[in-house]
Amino acid sequence: MGARPERVQASRRLLQPRIEPADYCPAAERAGHRARGRYTVPMLFDRKKIYEGRVIQVSVDTVDLPNGVRTPLELVRHPGGAAAVAIDADNRVCLLRQYRHAAGGYIYELPAGKLEPGEAPEVTIRRELAEEAATSASRWESLGTFFSSPGVFTEVIHLYLATDLAPAAGTPESDEVFEVEWWPLEEAAAKACSGELTDAKTIIGILRAVARRKIA
Repeated sequence: MGARPERVQASRRLLQPRIEPADYCPAAERAGHRARGRYTVPMLFDRKKIYEGRVIQVSVDTVDLPNGVRTPLELVRHPGGAAAVAIDADNRVCLLRQYRHAAGGYIYELPAGKLEPGEAPEVTIRRELAEEAATSASRWESLGTFFSSPGVFTEVIHLYLATDLAPAAGTPESDEVFEVEWWPLEEAAAKACSGELTDAKTIIGILRAVARRKIA
């Protein structure tokens, strides 16, 4: 049997430094979750860095949870990303048929990309839409944010509805393999609900966009 989580006394917990959201989950901080009090920041007891790559950092954080339990948590830190639900004048949404090694082949996704250091998500997604879909938009609306996998991942994805589209110069990166397609929004929403679309940001983004347009 594995070691049982250790309970610590409240007085001992108070001696431990509090880890701030900007350190613990910078993408969540930018998304405004701290201000709305949507999560409780644990108290860091120890951090063991395991790996640092071009995009992610992996560590094992030993933390004192709000219920007094001390436990190790395996965390992957990610700078966050942004995705666009780009809808044209014919009510078609832009989807990329993109090769993903982790998914075992091609899947359909919204145009999206990771945030560069210090970059606002609005800047990220304007760049990505132009690079990947050769499209620009004169109207942008936020569709909110979501955590991609909060059990282990700090990544927060920012979603945007892009309309009033126009052609732009597209310059995809050499390690990106995809084809641009335009689907009727109704068809895309149906496939998001049926499970034919399997990418989380794409499903959430399309359904939020449909809801926004119905409300509007």
